[in-house]
Amino acid sequence: MRLRLHSFDPEPGAGSTRDGGGVSEGGTVSKGGSEGPRRLNLLLTYGGWREHAFADQLPVLLDRIGIQCLRAKTGDEVSDVVRRAAVHIAVIDLSIPMHERRGAQNAPRTVQAGPRVLQLLRRLDCPPPTIIVRPRQVDPAESNRILAEALRDGAFTVLDDPVPVETMLQVLERCVRRYYRDHWPAA
Repeated sequence: MRLRLHSFDPEPGAGSTRDGGGVSEGGTVSKGGSEGPRRLNLLLTYGGWREHAFADQLPVLLDRIGIQCLRAKTGDEVSDVVRRAAVHIAVIDLSIPMHERRGAQNAPRTVQAGPRVLQLLRRLDCPPPTIIVRPRQVDPAESNRILAEALRDGAFTVLDDPVPVETMLQVLERCVRRYYRDHWPAA
């Protein structure tokens, strides 16, 4: 797959970021005094257990073209990420837990944070386009219900876990093309 490298304007027409920093005329983002090239911030969550999952591979691949992956393993971590950084695209795994599990072997199953995270993102001043990763469903009716809810709530797309990294890259490329006028960030 060929990814195009262009200048990137994360919020066309916007002049500041949520974290109090600003965007200067020269195309840099300031965060409390530090300046650097603009980057697309990708919120990346994954609640699965697989080795070599897309969530482990994407940061290495995308950093080279200027996309910063902001990892979150729980709903609490997502809340922290959106408070400190602008999120331009979100990949939300519906199976992430709300809180970090302590003593995983004896801990009871925690509440899934996916639906709450989607609500949080929708309430942001600039809600990011969202790619949803859902666990495979055994029941076709349940699968259709989750898909319909996600699309009704504004998801860009819904993918079934496990997601091959190539598929995720294609979806991200389509998302940038649609929401950011096909401008990948400059490295």
